[in-house]
Parts: sequence; structure tokens; C-alpha cells
Amino acid sequence: MSISDQNRSISDGKQRRLFPFWQTGTGSSSPASTQSQLTANSNENGVVSNGRSANKLSSVAKSLIPMRRRLRLDPANNLYFPYEPGKQVRSAVRIKNRSNSHVAFKFQTTAPKSCYMRPPGGVLAPGESLIATVFKFVELPDKNEKQSDQRSKVKFKIMSLKVKEGTDFVPELFDEQKDEVVVERILKVTFLNADRSTPALEKLKHQLAEAEAELELRKKPPVDTGPKVVGQGLVIDEWKERREKYLARQQVEAVDLM
Repeated sequence: MSISDQNRSISDGKQRRLFPFWQTGTGSSSPASTQSQLTANSNENGVVSNGRSANKLSSVAKSLIPMRRRLRLDPANNLYFPYEPGKQVRSAVRIKNRSNSHVAFKFQTTAPKSCYMRPPGGVLAPGESLIATVFKFVELPDKNEKQSDQRSKVKFKIMSLKVKEGTDFVPELFDEQKDEVVVERILKVTFLNADRSTPALEKLKHQLAEAEAELELRKKPPVDTGPKVVGQGLVIDEWKERREKYLARQQVEAVDLM
């Protein structure tokens, strides 16, 4: 054996001892296969990671897409109140269902102790509308406080929820179906000078009168157009009543002839 061959044999032995996983066999793998396995694992993890990232991005994108409003409000952005410090004043807003489905609506306010709504919520059929009345107590201003400082102190939120026909309104509907609730508007409070006639003040007075008329109409009992019921469930129709009158009249005439 030459010196060069002897040195090559020694070098191969050292390599085998230092890097035994380079050896071929059923229980070992080559550097290429090891690298392939690492690449496969990396790709697999990348797919999972990308899938999760895609799902996360899709949910974020979905939340950024504006949902179509179900309700039309008039006024659309403000609740107008006459400015009368120390008194309870009223505002009004017309709510109309502009969708093709039954919609439940609900009010919320940042000042529940000094404000309330009538009605606080309800269900509107497609195309149906009503005027809600909002009551607010106007506090006396501080010495250094101006009227304009109170514009953004109190806000009202109107939410909507698509419901099935025949559903009765209960506030718990909005808790049970949180993912389907849409915030329609955030209404700000705007005070009006109660002593000066303006278009906004005249419109408010007109809406308040409409709200009172609608409330009185809802209080009236429904007109009964069915058959008349008297006594213990006896139903008397018009034909039977006429026949009884006719027979009674015949008896009277027979007595007169005798």
C-alpha cells in the first residue's frame, strides 16, 4: 500500500467515526434526504401558518367591509333637544325598515340615568316605520360651561338585528345573536334654542306630535270585526236577529186580529 493510499484510508476512517450518519443503511439517511425532510417540514409548517394567516386576514377583511344598513333614520346623525336647563325635554327620530326582512331594533345610551326611549326597541316589518321619542333631563350648566360644551356628552346607539316574522321583541335577542347585530348609527345630542323658531325646531315639534298620535293609536283596542258574542257563547248573526223580529211582529198582528 502506498503512502497516499494509507493516508486516504485513515482519513476515511476518521470521517466514518466523526460523521456516522453519512453511512448508508436502513436506519440512517443521507444529507440530501435529511435536507429534503427539513424542507418538507418547513413547507408543511408554512402551509399551516399560511392557512391560519389567511383565515385571520379574511376575518379582519370581513370586519372592515361595511354592512348594508337595515334602517333609515330621520334625523340621520343627531338627536335635537330644546335647550331648557333643569327640565326634562324630548326629541324624536323616525325609524324605517328599508330591508326585505323583519328587523328588530334597540336603543342604547351613554347616560341611562338621565335618558330613556319610548319604545326602547321593537320589531319592524319590511317598509314599516315608527317615531321613537327620546326623553332627556338637561342639567344646569356650570359657571364656566357653555351650551356648546354639552353637544358630545351624551350619545345614543341604534342597533338592528334580522329576525323571523312573528318574533316578539325582547332585549335578550341582541345578546343571543351578537354576531348578527349591526350598529346602525351613533346619534349625537344637539341642543336647539327653544325661544327661536328654526326649521329643525319646527320639524321636531311636528315629529313629536306624530309620535303622540301613533302612541294613542296603539293604545286603542283593536276593532272586532268578527261575529257578535253575547250571553254564554251565543252567536247572533244579522239574519237570525231579523227572523226573530219578524216572528215577534207576526205574533202581535195575530193577537190584534182576534
